[in-house]
This record gives sequence, C-alpha cells and structure tokens, in this order.
Amino acid sequence: MSLLKEWRDYAYGLDDRTPEGEKFWLDYFQREKAIYEQILAEEKAVTGTVKELSEKYDMSIQYMIGFLDGIEDSLIVKNNVEELTEDSKVSLAYDTEKLYMNMVDCNAEWLYTLPQWDTLINEERRKELYKIQKSSKTVVKPPKVFPNDPCPCGSGKKYKKCCGAN
Repeated sequence: MSLLKEWRDYAYGLDDRTPEGEKFWLDYFQREKAIYEQILAEEKAVTGTVKELSEKYDMSIQYMIGFLDGIEDSLIVKNNVEELTEDSKVSLAYDTEKLYMNMVDCNAEWLYTLPQWDTLINEERRKELYKIQKSSKTVVKPPKVFPNDPCPCGSGKKYKKCCGAN
C-alpha cells in the first residue's frame, strides 16, 4: 500500500467530532503551521527525501506525506505524491501566489494569515488574491431573457420570434 493511501485511509477515516479525531487534526494542523512558518521564511526551496524532511520538521513519515499531499497543487514541479516512498527526493519549491490562493480555498485562515506572508506578497496583492479565490467559487447567473426582450444573439428580433421560438 502506498504511503499516500495509508495517510488518506487513516486521516480521513477519523471523525473530527470524536476526541481522538479532534486531537489528531489539531496536532496535525499545528505541525503543518510550523512547517509553513519555516518554509515561507526561507529564501531557497527546501529539498530532501521524505524521511529527511520528516526528521527536519520533527514529524512522522505519515504526517509528512499528509503535508506533501496538501502542498502538491502549489508546487512548481509536482512530487508525484501518489508514488512517494521514504527515500523519494522531493522539493518544496512553491508558486507563492498559488500557495496563498490554495490556502484561502481551503479556508485555512491559520495559514494564509501567517506573518511570513508580509515579506512574500504585499497586503494589497493578498487582498486581490483573496477576492479572486473567493469569487472563483461564486456562481453568477446570466440575466433572465423574457419573451418580449430583444434576442441576446443580436438579430434585433424579439426573443420569442428568434432563439426562443423553439
């Protein structure tokens, strides 16, 4: 069984409304936050094997796989997290704006409000990215066309005599 499958089976099998599940997720999120505080503060991309990174950030291999799964969509070069082993080389070189937007998308306020963002993306740009990400999930319906309205195709006819005739 792959490390990713083990992580997902275990982590997503826990009910966060139970004491055990709540304790697990709180611990994981605290560790995740600590890693982000460090990698956002570093000037160069972090690289190493899964095992080396888990030791560097003082977490289990399982937690590191969970972290790599979470950051995968924000990386410049994907790590192919589905096939990772303890000895797989990985890079945490991330696209700064994409990472920020993905954190907003996940409603991870404890991550997208970290003070380390101040040196990476100015406040005005973060507000723009926040707005873009939040509005990307908003469904905007086009205005309703009534039978006697001009046809939206631009023919000049009433909708009921043109495209609405069918």
